Amino acid sequence: MSTFSDLGVSPKIIAALAKRGIDAPFPIQALTIADAMTGRDLCGRAPTGSGKTLAFGVPVASLARKGGPRKPSALILVPTRELAAQVAETIAPLAQARGLNVASFYGGTSIGKDRQRLERGVDIAVACPGRLEDLIDRNVVNLSNVRLVVLDEADRMADMGFLPAVKRLLDQTSPERQTLLFSATLDGDVDVVIRRYQRDPARHELAASAEDDGDVRHLFWTAGSSDRVRVTRDIVGRSSPAIVFTRTKHGADRVAKQLVREGVRAVAIHGDRSQGQRQRALADFTAGKASVLVATDVAARGIHVDKVGVVVHFDPAGTDKDYVHRSGRTGRAGADGIVVTLVSPEKRKDVQSLQRALGMRQPIQAPALDQLADGVPMPAPVPIDRTERAERPRAAAPGRNPRQGQRQGASQRQGQPRAKGQGQGQGQGSGRPGGQRRRRAA
Repeated sequence: MSTFSDLGVSPKIIAALAKRGIDAPFPIQALTIADAMTGRDLCGRAPTGSGKTLAFGVPVASLARKGGPRKPSALILVPTRELAAQVAETIAPLAQARGLNVASFYGGTSIGKDRQRLERGVDIAVACPGRLEDLIDRNVVNLSNVRLVVLDEADRMADMGFLPAVKRLLDQTSPERQTLLFSATLDGDVDVVIRRYQRDPARHELAASAEDDGDVRHLFWTAGSSDRVRVTRDIVGRSSPAIVFTRTKHGADRVAKQLVREGVRAVAIHGDRSQGQRQRALADFTAGKASVLVATDVAARGIHVDKVGVVVHFDPAGTDKDYVHRSGRTGRAGADGIVVTLVSPEKRKDVQSLQRALGMRQPIQAPALDQLADGVPMPAPVPIDRTERAERPRAAAPGRNPRQGQRQGASQRQGQPRAKGQGQGQGQGSGRPGGQRRRRAA
């Protein structure tokens, strides 16, 4: 088993990691850090919770240089505000070991404070694409000295329409930059970015292992519009913490208030809430002060919380990809999970179409709370891919979800054999799409 020292990490960074109780690299870190430390471009495919923040955080903290006023030397682009704050918090202690500073930039915060920090000098900038373009437009920041770039969760940035902004930003960095890209998928639009902006990248792929994913049961329950709050109350009363998904921001606020009136400790998170409100809601949920988080799809993209007992689709997912992403909030880090979709009569055909797209055979049936208990057989459960890819899951045999067997990670390099590894959970921690319209991250 390799050590951080074997991967070329300096004693100062190793000591900073040890202070946080991190003494050995996780599989994705063992696969990627050595290549990154040599200055090579790389693209890594790894599921959420596998330790990828440190997989790029250690090289960034090790290789970044001092930045001048308004000119950072390293840039980390992320899709959401919550993820920007999380990444900055994770990397800051490592950077401090080398006398470097880290700052995050995202919508919902003061432009004036961003300006002040950049004028004082930021070495490592963690940013959402939209806020960073706003700062560039105001001549507050210049990327010409950026020689190290990380694209984190590139697939989500593609899903959210941010890749045109990402490309514009990359075009403003140094042509000699080193580019590290991490994503749950490396095909489609992400592959376009790899081919255009990376030079002979080392390619590492690490799929989630069956040991890291718990069993997830999928239920589809009939519930009229007037019954959904009551059914949701009963569900979260049996299994929590819970994340409840609604289609709209207004719906998230309304459902959270209705659940509170039913005696449930619920908080809402969505794009119209201030950054402070979002952070407090997520902190309360993470700390257990709130047992239910009511969220919209986009806002939930920055949420990385283990031990979520149940996901409730209060409003059914609009697409199979949305269903996979929402449902992936539970069954993480080895814990089991439950996913319940509430189906009103007018949504029945839409949900049946969604099931066909996912390859699911579960019946849409009346609510049965005893099905939430362990050991109760579930009808035709289907496993969800923890890499959050929008691929159709294969239907499993009737009964509780079986584990699908050990899935192997792989390190792919030019002319070298694939090295096997296993995923392992690790606590790690506004954008503008193409065209003329600005868009804030939710």
